[in-house]
Amino acid sequence: MKSNKTINTAIYYHPEAYTISGPKLMGRNAVGESFIRGFLSYCSNSEFWAQIENREHGIAFAKAVTTLGRNESVRLVDRHSLAALSEPGVIYYPGPGIGQHAWHRATHGHASWSLCGITHTTSSTGAMDSLVELLTAPVQPWDAVICTSSAVKDNVNRVLQAEVDRLKERLGVQKIILPQLPVIPLGIHTDDFRFTQLQKQKARTAIDADENTHVVLYMGRLSFHAKAHPLAMYQALQKAAQKLPKGERILLVECGWFSNEFIEQAYIDASREAAPSVKVVRLDGRKAEDRQTAWASADIFCSLSDNIQETFGIVPIEAMAAGIPVVVSDWDGYKDTVRNGVDGFRVPTLMPQAGLGNDLAYRHALGIDNYDMYCGHACSLVAVDIEAAARSFSDLFASKDLREKMGSAGEQRAKEMYDWSVIIPQYEQLWAQLTEIRLAEKDGVKSAAHSWPARMDPFHAFGSYPTTILKQETRVELVDNTVEAALARVEQYGNLKMVDYAKFVLPTDDEVKIIIGKAALGTTNAGDLIKDIPQKRQAYVFRALVWLVKLGILRPEK
Repeated sequence: MKSNKTINTAIYYHPEAYTISGPKLMGRNAVGESFIRGFLSYCSNSEFWAQIENREHGIAFAKAVTTLGRNESVRLVDRHSLAALSEPGVIYYPGPGIGQHAWHRATHGHASWSLCGITHTTSSTGAMDSLVELLTAPVQPWDAVICTSSAVKDNVNRVLQAEVDRLKERLGVQKIILPQLPVIPLGIHTDDFRFTQLQKQKARTAIDADENTHVVLYMGRLSFHAKAHPLAMYQALQKAAQKLPKGERILLVECGWFSNEFIEQAYIDASREAAPSVKVVRLDGRKAEDRQTAWASADIFCSLSDNIQETFGIVPIEAMAAGIPVVVSDWDGYKDTVRNGVDGFRVPTLMPQAGLGNDLAYRHALGIDNYDMYCGHACSLVAVDIEAAARSFSDLFASKDLREKMGSAGEQRAKEMYDWSVIIPQYEQLWAQLTEIRLAEKDGVKSAAHSWPARMDPFHAFGSYPTTILKQETRVELVDNTVEAALARVEQYGNLKMVDYAKFVLPTDDEVKIIIGKAALGTTNAGDLIKDIPQKRQAYVFRALVWLVKLGILRPEK
């Protein structure tokens, strides 16, 4: 179903952000691919807008639109035509860094359109710098950064508050302008996770799981330092395996991908050491057929995330959509999505108190530790309750009725709360609210003399460099005795490579003829030379008078 209200929101479209077929598959890629499919399926747009970096990206966007069965027109905006974004009025960026885009907008007016970003990981230097920049970039109350969970919104607020405190202490800042920070979860396509009994049986046969086998699934990137440290899961499964009735066994499916052989071997060694009674099957999560086998075969899903780079966690919702009860850590976005004792179990987590991790942040800031090591050090000091996880597994292994009850509750929750058909209208409601705020406050917006101080007009920034500034009343005269001689020299010099490279700032041939024709009448004010030039071109041609002086065609009066 589509919303009844038309919101022609523009999308910043770079194919890499919306595909899972790239060489380096990350969570944001999977989310981006899912989002663009959901947006194009359920948005109420009467036409589609995309901001692009090059023509190929525009072609890719148009193809995505038609592939999803939409026949509305496609309109593209690039760096040369940003002002056109005022027509859709809102643009969505698939990341939190809307500060840089606020600077880009500043030249066209802060109230020309609204910006909307979204959090992914917030622990990287790039993400944290983007959040801090929200306080000093010209971001407005009609902009927004969507927080995908309550936990990540709290993290964002802590980062912003720390920077506010610093700015107040250092600069005495009193006025703070922030974007909206709504909490809207990520969505999924719940129909993708429905499997027939035949599919389930084939999947279980493929991994050699009979009716006495409890299949536990972990889905996602296999990274002990950057996703979910598997040791707690291994130990909990081992404890649960020791309590199983005779003849029953546990098969753990780890469906994901390793960054390198070192990490792969680390998983192999750890599972053998900590869970010798558990058979482990590893499938390639980059392959659609392996993902289907994993989802269709599972009895229980497990993700004991303990990493600060995680913010939402999409896979428990996918498991719920598949009707699989979940055992997850009580961590970040899982706190919002999984109802403890209803859809599965949330296992308690433990971390040190504030003030005991400054050295980790400092080492990361100085580059002593790279991002992976920073995350790895932090997660090494986060513990998941192994005993509670083991009890959760045992309870689910012991009761088919409990598995079915929790699986059914999760499936209903995923459909009602997290399907893109439900999430996209929430996005559109936000975008409509941003537009209302912007239009209501538009007339009261004041423009600074220099909208982007760090990128200001070079003729102002370097205004003390020259001897003289060209002004309207500056007296200039033609160097040559005839118009023909002057035009011939312009043509001669204009063909030089060291001259014609700057075509963007040069006057047209017709404009040059007008200027030289007037200058041939005698010494005159510079402003008089451009009076016959069309109004919209006068400023550009006026500054180009200096170019004609540079070529020796004109000269200031002595």
